[in-house]
Amino acid sequence: MERRRTGRRGRPRSEAAERAIVDAVVRLLEEGVPVSELSIERVARTAGVGKATIYRRWDGKEALLVDVVRSMEPADPPLPGTSVRDDLVAMVETLRRRGLAKRSSALLHNVFAQMQSYPQLWDMYHRTVVLPRRERMDEVLRRGIAGGEIRGDIDFDLLGDLFVGPMLVRTVLRPDAAPGQGSAERIVDAVLQGLRPSA
Repeated sequence: MERRRTGRRGRPRSEAAERAIVDAVVRLLEEGVPVSELSIERVARTAGVGKATIYRRWDGKEALLVDVVRSMEPADPPLPGTSVRDDLVAMVETLRRRGLAKRSSALLHNVFAQMQSYPQLWDMYHRTVVLPRRERMDEVLRRGIAGGEIRGDIDFDLLGDLFVGPMLVRTVLRPDAAPGQGSAERIVDAVLQGLRPSA
């Protein structure tokens, strides 16, 4: 994936080849092939492409797997930009949908469980997927502080956790709880009320 951000070498990009490669990884995972046995050679053979075709698009197995996992998760929609509150609701709602997807998809749940056993893969997922999401939330929180909607005397690193924590608990740590529509709004409104600057 890192190479995909820095440009390509060789022949022009082929969307069909990329789709075939991603589909091949998903198919192998669905067949029960563990992450440890997913090699570039095996993926290339399954996709019907050469190894060089894969390496032109991804730096290696870890980058490819991160892209595949990201393609399996619900996409991050654009923020509405209408208010700090609306942007926070949109992000927490996306977290809800991702959490429910991991719960309902045995494949996604299994892949995440395996990824945590591979520090390099887990670190790449966090650097390229989780961290940008956190940075996007930090930008919204800074807007809220600058606009006087959020207190500025609270540890900034804690602020984001206050919004995402309740949804993570309900989607990950409480299999009996299924947060429904409107739960993102309720969480954000409750937290914002507690973070509102004193008059």
